[in-house]
Amino acid sequence: MNASMLSYILFSCLLLSVQAQNCTVRDIIRYTKYLLEESSVSCPCRETAVSSCTCLPIAEPGHELACFVEGTDHMLKNNISSKAVIARLNLSFQIQLGRNLCKSLARGDQCQYKTKGNVKEFLNKILRTYQTIHKSRA
Repeated sequence: MNASMLSYILFSCLLLSVQAQNCTVRDIIRYTKYLLEESSVSCPCRETAVSSCTCLPIAEPGHELACFVEGTDHMLKNNISSKAVIARLNLSFQIQLGRNLCKSLARGDQCQYKTKGNVKEFLNKILRTYQTIHKSRA
């Protein structure tokens, strides 16, 4: 490995750690809006019926990050379109949860929910959650 490659790797790690020091609200809002525009899945989520609709957890307050990780994991495994964007969201949620960066969203690492929803409902929950954080910072 040459010196320029090592410098690039160190700079990339530094950049990632700086980005991970906050909730990366703007990126998550941008990625979520993109997915909502791209998503054609609006069917109702019926866990008991055989359905092509994906059912994802709609988090209880304080358990959002764990549910966002679980939901985006499920989206990645079930071939939902825009995998690269979903993977970025999933990694952001994992970092925020693992480093306890968004304390109001993570009271534990277990997803707790009372209901499930389709992809659009899940993405709208993410969007509303991070828009609220963004407004409170402004």
